[in-house]
Amino acid sequence: FPVTIYSAGTGVGKSLSMCNFAADNLMLGKNVLYITLEMSAKQIAKRIDSNLMDISINDLNRMNKEDFIKKIDRLKLRSSGKLVVEEYPTSAASTIHFKHLLNELKLKKGFVPDVIYIDYLGICASSRVKLSNQVNSYSLIKAVAEEVRALGIEYEVPVISAVQLNREGSKSSDPKLSDTSESFGVPFTADLMFGIVTNEELEDMNQMMVV
Repeated sequence: FPVTIYSAGTGVGKSLSMCNFAADNLMLGKNVLYITLEMSAKQIAKRIDSNLMDISINDLNRMNKEDFIKKIDRLKLRSSGKLVVEEYPTSAASTIHFKHLLNELKLKKGFVPDVIYIDYLGICASSRVKLSNQVNSYSLIKAVAEEVRALGIEYEVPVISAVQLNREGSKSSDPKLSDTSESFGVPFTADLMFGIVTNEELEDMNQMMVV
């Protein structure tokens, strides 16, 4: 699928889920490009490292440099996957920037991703539709989704991203496509779409449900 989208309410764990999926991809020997427009590249890298090492972020922060390097070296023996995390300002980067990054990584580092994560779709800029009083969120985010899908097709790589659910969808155990808050145009463009759901019972078990 060129574009897979995860939808969830605010604070449910869109970024955390994508970091976990990225770690799984790395352990399967896949090259991962993680583009973040919300959290810092350092925070994203820490989340992925924490998952790969199966330790908490706090334990990772307390780890000394020597022990960290030893764990990284052991991970390299288990997986050949490589990770690149690139940070852009919120709403300031579009697929034009992502294409330049992909070409630069291939030319200068020989890095070609097997999967791209964009965190997240709703805070990307569009390369052809500019935000203004005459442009609504439906048109803008739909354009971003179309451009991201075209990116995946052009570079022959799956792209995984996320969108926010509206208030009704955030409270539901079975969110609908119409519960996408930023633009209903996203479900029309995405090839595959999931919802991430949580509640008090799931939180007590430190779990989330994907529907």
